[in-house]
Amino acid sequence: MKKPVLSLLASSLFLMSFSFTTEAEECDLKYTMKGWSAFYKTYKGSGVVTCPSGKKANVDLSLKGGGFTFGASEITDGKGKIRGVQSIDDIYGGAFELGGHAGFGKSVEGRWIPRGARTVTLSGKGTGYDLGWSMGSFKISKP
Repeated sequence: MKKPVLSLLASSLFLMSFSFTTEAEECDLKYTMKGWSAFYKTYKGSGVVTCPSGKKANVDLSLKGGGFTFGASEITDGKGKIRGVQSIDDIYGGAFELGGHAGFGKSVEGRWIPRGARTVTLSGKGTGYDLGWSMGSFKISKP
């Protein structure tokens, strides 16, 4: 009787899945960006990503795209969320972005960057004279 029970226990250990993955986090991004657009849009900036687990990283941001977009602005109070972060290296990379912006003196913007499980959403306030929507490439890189 002991032998079949031990065999059953031993074989069940091999069939168990051992998963040591960390839980995905939602990290915050505070950023500034500056740029211009006239159908073609180009913006550059920097920011700081902080996660609930204590992970923190300085980042460079760049945006290139096009659409019905005109003007120039500087976002000085940008806030964002990066969802699905398991490792701090998950925040880096580029992806398609879709966004809109408007302002006459004071300017606002909003962006959505779907990166699979790591979706990024941004919203910011600043100064400028701009109006439009755009799509293109948004990249988060190491400084």
